[in-house]
Amino acid sequence: MLESLIGAGAAAFVCAAGYQTMSPTGQWYGRNFVRLPPGARQIALTYDDGPNDPHTLRLLEVLAKHNARATFFLIGAFVEQRPEIVREVVNAGHAIGNHTFTHPNLIFVSATETHSQLERCQQAVAQATGQAPRLFRPPFGGRRPGTFQIARSLGLEPIMWSVTGFDWNAPPAERIVKRVAENTRGGDVILLHDGSHLGMGGDRAQTVLATDELLTRFKLEGRDFATIPEMMSGKMMI
Repeated sequence: MLESLIGAGAAAFVCAAGYQTMSPTGQWYGRNFVRLPPGARQIALTYDDGPNDPHTLRLLEVLAKHNARATFFLIGAFVEQRPEIVREVVNAGHAIGNHTFTHPNLIFVSATETHSQLERCQQAVAQATGQAPRLFRPPFGGRRPGTFQIARSLGLEPIMWSVTGFDWNAPPAERIVKRVAENTRGGDVILLHDGSHLGMGGDRAQTVLATDELLTRFKLEGRDFATIPEMMSGKMMI
């Protein structure tokens, strides 16, 4: 009986540990920012996998229309391809973050490769904009023990999310809006995509349309839009 209980406990621990490698709100493998406490007025729109031509630029137009700032987590290889888009993002007052150089799932790469992925992205962004990111989001949310420690050794603060639009496979805008609007409360960090890790030019037209609709809805609800650094100014965690 005791052996069965021990075995069941070990199996449960392994399942929980596996869940924590991908859970956006998990804290087992290092502290990370997920959202503000409930009751906050602010929400943060964040976009992964850019820069992307032309949809990042179209998204900047929508954000400017609503006088809203967002946070963009950039893939270093794409930054090298289109540095001028990244400069447009920064010049418009948005925050930027490191999303690795080639978007590997960091669960399956070595510590040395993780460090290289983050460092190469830092260098690409710094060369394009004159400033290195201070934020980091792991591709797919994947991390393991030591991943966030490596990020912090490079001066990066790990950032996850609390709401996602599930827009990576380009569903219709109304579906993205429904998923985000139904689940967002004050203090949430929303994950969307302005690019595709598969290559430059990924179709994000539906995300651009969804962003326009979401900003309209959230403004009517009296929400404030913040970049991640603005939201973290009080260092409040989930």
